[in-house]
Amino acid sequence: MAKKPTKTSKATKPELFDAPKKKKSTYSAKDIEVLEGLEPVRRRPGMYIGGTDITALHHLGAEILDNSMDEVVANEASRIDLILEPGNWLTVRDNGRGIPVDPHPKFKNKSALEVILTTLHSGGKFSSDAYETSGGLHGVGLSVVNALADELEVEVARERKLWKQDYSRGAPVTKLKSTGAAQNRRGTSIRFHPDAEIFGPDVCFEPARLYRMARAKAHLYRGVEIHWQVAPELIGKNDKTPEKAVLHFPGGLLDFVTEALGDRNSLTQAPFFGESRLANGQGEEGRVEWALTWPVDGEGHIDSYCNTVPTSQGGSHESGLRAGLGRAIKAYGELSGNRKASQVTSDDIMDGALGAISVFVRDPQFQGQTKEKLSNPNVQRMVDASIKDHFDHWLSGDPITADRLLQALIEKADERLANRRAREQKRKSATRKLRLPGKLSDCSAATSDGTEIFLVEGDSAGGSAKQARNRRTQAVLPLRGKILNVATATIEKMHANLEIRDLILALGSESGTRFDLSKLRYERVIIMTDADVDGAHIASLLITFFYREMPELITSGHLYLAVPPLYRLSQGGTVIYARDDPHKDALMKSTFKGRGKVEISRFKGLGEMPPMQLKETTMAPEGRVLLRVTIPDGEAKATAQRVESLMGRKPELRLQFIQEHAGDAAKLDI
Repeated sequence: MAKKPTKTSKATKPELFDAPKKKKSTYSAKDIEVLEGLEPVRRRPGMYIGGTDITALHHLGAEILDNSMDEVVANEASRIDLILEPGNWLTVRDNGRGIPVDPHPKFKNKSALEVILTTLHSGGKFSSDAYETSGGLHGVGLSVVNALADELEVEVARERKLWKQDYSRGAPVTKLKSTGAAQNRRGTSIRFHPDAEIFGPDVCFEPARLYRMARAKAHLYRGVEIHWQVAPELIGKNDKTPEKAVLHFPGGLLDFVTEALGDRNSLTQAPFFGESRLANGQGEEGRVEWALTWPVDGEGHIDSYCNTVPTSQGGSHESGLRAGLGRAIKAYGELSGNRKASQVTSDDIMDGALGAISVFVRDPQFQGQTKEKLSNPNVQRMVDASIKDHFDHWLSGDPITADRLLQALIEKADERLANRRAREQKRKSATRKLRLPGKLSDCSAATSDGTEIFLVEGDSAGGSAKQARNRRTQAVLPLRGKILNVATATIEKMHANLEIRDLILALGSESGTRFDLSKLRYERVIIMTDADVDGAHIASLLITFFYREMPELITSGHLYLAVPPLYRLSQGGTVIYARDDPHKDALMKSTFKGRGKVEISRFKGLGEMPPMQLKETTMAPEGRVLLRVTIPDGEAKATAQRVESLMGRKPELRLQFIQEHAGDAAKLDI
């Protein structure tokens, strides 16, 4: 007989209602922090520069260089000096107007220079009075660099006087003072040292990366001279970066495309290039410049810029380019009586194209402070109209070249449609839903036997993988960044996620309770991410998805991890790739022992790896290493618990794991 319920004692209360025993929890007004000045930047640098890694470090240099380029674009400067010194010191100097040094009207005790360097959202680019177009928009670039530098020295030559001031971690350490006359000098000079507390002691500026940045800026504006200089001891053995160089390209983007094409053959006798003013019917809004060609080998890429700022994720200007080219090709096909031109898509045109597009607009709208994507809808319409008009004239002015290009595009479209028809015969239910040839670059094999799909992070890595793949048996699906963590998401949220929907549709086997292994469209599903922390995180999220929604994919042995190399070791004619540091060290003690100097190159990511090397090391079956994802025998329960603790809804379980394994942090390669 059940006992009568009694009043719950304190000892038997549910754990949820237990009060902390060691320390009383309080939450009041005094717990609310207000971060002032530049403290938010130092607390959360990722919000402003995207992180604290090597890419974020170089973003600091880009911010200062962009400010100088804004002076150039405003026709107030013609020269920029970019100097990398020993000790990780970077100097950017221009001959522009110089940052104002007179007292600011709102802050009577501060100069305008100090306000700009110490106050977020301050600058002269919020209106068009000082700058018609600019890369800096939010007034945070220079102040962010100042906040994340342990030492920063600024010199301003203005009105025949030279002014100097020093800063540290966002705060002035000296007063602004005049150091004398500057008769033949004007402009601003910023010299800074990144704070090791933020970036770590081992993260340093890379000469090759800075040099590429400087060359890109010089290509974007014909009137600028960028004087590059780097200390000789900072250049590595395999680094071909020059110690000194004057970067000046009167041909603009045409010089860029000609240089990138090199001695390769192109489908066109000359690149399609030009520039045009942008107008929306209500007055001039800016201008656009472009240069494009189509290499015969089909290996190309499109770089895009807005106000000299690289937009790695494209945006409205790149969409306008695609649309304008597509409309012009179809119009030329109708004019020449070639009906098959109607089946050519923008993807066919852009696939394998080599070139760049640069726009200058008054009020650009970027997605985030790192400015990776342009989102102005009016820019797309204006670029579309301008590109279409000029491409029309270019095609009709050279019918021989136009017909050759059109025929190549038609052949590409025919191949795409033939592959789609073959897939439809074998896998109708899945193929109907796929957006081809969009994100998924499918293989042409009629059955799943021997086929593979590579899941890669980002369009950059996807482009390299597409060029490196075996088109008959290997498919590539680029995923945009880090997918949803399905361990913490609802079913509705998961199925609403575009990246997950694309993944499920591409595999064709459904998910969850509807998963059907017999409908899997590929024999192997291969996760291929960068060999860094972010890559490991993306791989973890994907494995979590497959474990939760397609566990049979793992238990039946269809899920793999690619192992891209981290190092390239060469000595004479011997070249060997190492997957990690221990592997590199082992090779140095065995294969390369006692035979002279070994040249070591470290890969930064799949997107920066040449397609041939990616194919040789990671994608071609004869040379790659694959890790099969399995669930150890007898550890199904332990595996489920570990996935829940690391990826589930309870952060306290992750905290416990971190505390238990904190001693292993020193062993991580981060």
